[in-house]
Amino acid sequence: MPVKKTLIHNRMNLNRIFGVVLLVAVVWGCAEVPITGRRSLHLVPESELLTLSLQQYNEVLQKSKLSTDNQKVAMVRRVGNRVAKAAESFLAETGHQDLIKDFQWQFNLIEDDETANAWVMPGGKAAVYTGILPFTKDETGLAVVLGHEVGHALANHGNERMSQELLANMGGMALSVALSSQPQVTQELAMAAFGAGASIGVLLPYSRLQESEADHIGLILMARAGYDPREAVPFWQRMNKAPGSRPPELLSTHPAPETRIADIQALIPEAMAYYRGSAK
Repeated sequence: MPVKKTLIHNRMNLNRIFGVVLLVAVVWGCAEVPITGRRSLHLVPESELLTLSLQQYNEVLQKSKLSTDNQKVAMVRRVGNRVAKAAESFLAETGHQDLIKDFQWQFNLIEDDETANAWVMPGGKAAVYTGILPFTKDETGLAVVLGHEVGHALANHGNERMSQELLANMGGMALSVALSSQPQVTQELAMAAFGAGASIGVLLPYSRLQESEADHIGLILMARAGYDPREAVPFWQRMNKAPGSRPPELLSTHPAPETRIADIQALIPEAMAYYRGSAK
């Protein structure tokens, strides 16, 4: 067989082998999202993801100005810990406690009135920006936001987005290899995947499905934490009426306002059952 044909044949065989390996990795790398039951792609080992998350979180805190308003800081931590406790109890009751067994919750308030945003990284490391507090108004409004962001963490959307980006843009290489060969790019990719990319000018869009999942999970968590899920509707209405041509970061990659609110309204009866149960 001529050399050229041999090379083409070998390349085709390698492509087939890579395709089979990739398919196996995808199948074995799927995990179930709590509450919704969707199967999602998780190719990054949790130990590597949590290590990277903690590193990125510490860097964000070092570069940011933390709020010194003790009352607001206490509110953020109080609401955050109530939602986190609700998440832990819910997962324990449904047999999914292993999903967050290595989480170490931490909630900080960053002084930045121009940024209406919040995020929770894999591992439970969270930040709220003071710019979102005028929209939340009170603890219940803040519970809408933190329930949603904890929902992203419980659904492991960070891992899913990292996996998708590693497959699409980095040839499917392992996270450890990507970090050693392209550390800056990979770290920025991680920040964007974890929802904190606005601080470096990059933000990977959550998919419509991921946003809907976070809304769904968030409503259940805030209800179990004792916050009225019906308050989610006026919160998102306030966010949608934000002045200026540029939407708040929390809305920049989200579903159309009318669709989102309609979907949330459809989920409220389910959440209300948990809310009434939390009052017993």
